[in-house]
Formats: sequence, structure tokens, C-alpha cells
Amino acid sequence: MFAWIAENIWTIIICAVLIAIVTAIIVSMVKKKKQGKSVVCNCGNCKNCAMSGACHKQ
Repeated sequence: MFAWIAENIWTIIICAVLIAIVTAIIVSMVKKKKQGKSVVCNCGNCKNCAMSGACHKQ
């Protein structure tokens, strides 16, 4: 088993890093949503944005 881990150590490390990045993105999106901020909109000029109806529902 240790030989298999030694042969695939870089694949394991890359997978762990990708999982950490995806987890951080999801946590950030959940925090924004809980704060009432839009997860989609980051333009800063929502009145002229084509997505304003989707991310700022009344």
C-alpha cells in the first residue's frame, strides 16, 4: 500500500489542493448568501446589469 501511495503522491497532492480550492469557493458563496449579498453579481452597477432581475429579486 505504501508503494502505491509513493507512486501516486503527486496525484494525491493535486487532488487535495483542488478539493481545498473548491471547498473554499463553496464556503465563500454560502457566506455571501447568508449575508444577503448576491453570489452572481459583482459588477457594482446593478441597475444597468443584464442579470439584475435574477440576483436582486424583490
